[in-house]
Amino acid sequence: MVGPQYDLVGNPLGAVRATFERAAAAESGGRDPVAAFRSKDWGASEVFRSFLFEQGGLDKVPLLDASNLGLIKPNTLVRFRGMVQDMLGNEFYAGAFKDGSTWRTNKFTDFSPFAMPHPCDSHLWERHLFHCVPVPGQNSWTLESSPGPDLRQMANCLTPEQREKRKRDGDDDAMDVSENGNGGSSSCSKKPKEDDVQIPSSSAEMPASENVPQMNGNDHHIPGSSFSCLVKIYDMPESQVKLNDVAEFIGVYTFDPELAAPNDNSDDIMFDLIEDVTAQLPPSKVPRLHCLVWRKLSSVDFLAKHPAVEPLPSLLKGIRQSLLSHLTLVLGKDDLAANCLLLHLLSRLRTRVDVVTVGRLSLNFTGFNRESVSIFGKQLNTLIQGLMPYSQAIPLSIEYLNTATLQPRKDNKSGRLVTGVLQLPQGAHLTFDETLLQSGSLASKGVENTVLLKNLMESQMVEYDFEYYKLEMATDVQLLTLSEGKSNILPSDLVVPFRASTVSAVNATSEELESWRWYLATVRSLPQSSEPEIYQTIQDEMVSAMRNDRSLGCTELSRWLTMAQITASSFGEKSLSLEHWQMAKELERLRKERMQ
Repeated sequence: MVGPQYDLVGNPLGAVRATFERAAAAESGGRDPVAAFRSKDWGASEVFRSFLFEQGGLDKVPLLDASNLGLIKPNTLVRFRGMVQDMLGNEFYAGAFKDGSTWRTNKFTDFSPFAMPHPCDSHLWERHLFHCVPVPGQNSWTLESSPGPDLRQMANCLTPEQREKRKRDGDDDAMDVSENGNGGSSSCSKKPKEDDVQIPSSSAEMPASENVPQMNGNDHHIPGSSFSCLVKIYDMPESQVKLNDVAEFIGVYTFDPELAAPNDNSDDIMFDLIEDVTAQLPPSKVPRLHCLVWRKLSSVDFLAKHPAVEPLPSLLKGIRQSLLSHLTLVLGKDDLAANCLLLHLLSRLRTRVDVVTVGRLSLNFTGFNRESVSIFGKQLNTLIQGLMPYSQAIPLSIEYLNTATLQPRKDNKSGRLVTGVLQLPQGAHLTFDETLLQSGSLASKGVENTVLLKNLMESQMVEYDFEYYKLEMATDVQLLTLSEGKSNILPSDLVVPFRASTVSAVNATSEELESWRWYLATVRSLPQSSEPEIYQTIQDEMVSAMRNDRSLGCTELSRWLTMAQITASSFGEKSLSLEHWQMAKELERLRKERMQ
């Protein structure tokens, strides 16, 4: 273990090198003591994992975002929460080299902190590159779940002497670690050109137009594309991180204009190994995070308060009733619409059987016009933003369909994936306002966008354009449509005529919102099963229903079963009962009655 003299937040690389030196010393009996360290952690990540999750260190690590980009000192420990927008392949680097009789490591850095002799014994290692962005549609309440320390008061990362020195000449000596672990100068200093790096004291000093390159094809329909981070992950098996995953990455932060235009005459082998991707994502605009620890995030991870209680049905039933009552008020005391909306918000894609998706429940409220959307639609969008981690409201008009970039596409000239509106994380919620649709002509792009939306509705798949071929990517997005009549563009699973009887003042307390968020996240994660005899009874009833109504098909019967399963989950039950099945059938009867 690394001694307490190392500040794991302010000087993580000191701890990395200390663990490396100890591990190399332990292997010193062999001819090449560091050969076994390739694609393997020698103990550094475990030190940080223990500090973060066992010793309560996570709250001491600042959370990197666009607002504090200039406030965080390079080569310190940061967290970044975001979505994997592009997978940039692998990058080779000189992971370890022999400096005289001493082995040194370049792991978790963009360049060697020590002068590398030429020639020298060295090892070529590999790391994975991911371009990550803030989660599209991420709602503001999720930022309260992990705020991190106040960067303006982080005296532990910058001593008064260091602050004074950086004001004077921008010097950064965090990489220099003495043998006893204190932040003094090392006998092997950094390259002289590193002293010229200037870090602004405030993000406000950075022109907004120069923060990061546009990764959205300059499409104003795509929100949240102005900030990104290049994450470099080490010692990771293939396919652990996937496109559109939402994760928290914790590692060494670098933000350095030096790498934007490497000196062609540089004698540093690390620069020779830098991939072409750095030309598209220059370090002067896109910060790097050398990941020590990472974890995938679910809806539960965005909750500000995790109640340390077991989700018993008795508890969940009470929260369910509270949420349902609020939904009823939001929807003008339309009980049927509120019950269907609750099932919709609890739905998730549970499995795929060939082209059949099990568990989805898209919803279409008909009977809306521009006036009612301005009242009930606005209230509904506000509530969804307060409940779901990520959501977007899309005004679906002819102009939008003809101009918006919905489809992600690969730019083969730059090797980059250009995002689209439909590049979304699992569990995102989209609300479409179709009341804006008027008569008009769809251009070719409008037709393509219509096909993309229909495919998303029917199969929960999004087609990505890789120029020479198209590739469908699976997703799990909740889809709600507000329209005058039944939507032809967005064929939903459940169509419900909306009938509000009054406009009610709706206000929810912060405590209520927190309990509802916890309820939705908890219920959606519950497993679902059923006893064989229950399924047999349900199957018999389905067969009987098909005999009585020849218009019934497998799609509608599958939806009945999905509604029953979600109904059971909404009460905190992990298995479907006949009572839940009857409740779903009654809801369907009322819906059909209203459709007539």
